[in-house]
Amino acid sequence: MAIHENLLGGPPPTHLPDDPGPRELLAGGTSAADVAAKHPTSSLAWARLADEAFERGSVVESYAYARTGYHRGLDALRRSGWKGHGPVPWEHEPNRGFLRALHALARAAQAIGEKEEYERCSQFLKDSSPEAAEVLG
Repeated sequence: MAIHENLLGGPPPTHLPDDPGPRELLAGGTSAADVAAKHPTSSLAWARLADEAFERGSVVESYAYARTGYHRGLDALRRSGWKGHGPVPWEHEPNRGFLRALHALARAAQAIGEKEEYERCSQFLKDSSPEAAEVLG
């Protein structure tokens, strides 16, 4: 028997509070840049900027946007009681901005040859939400 084993099954899932404003603006056609400027703490807006930059071949720009969204998400997770590990469920829609930013960071890191960061972020995504890792590819 391992002495450090968590008999309670690990930390509970972290559910970020809902902030529908950025999501609604993006869904309504507002540019991701305008949403990020109006809601700079929105991981979703930064993840969308990262996706747009990656799609047009601006990989370094994508990396910077993704890193911003990732760090904004980490801040939000910590404020929600996250202790550095544990589930961040994809099915809870407010978590998706962070998970998308994490995926975008892994993708951009791989594209610029940051192998260790790519592997770390990919594993972090799988550990946080296997469903997100599957959905986002």
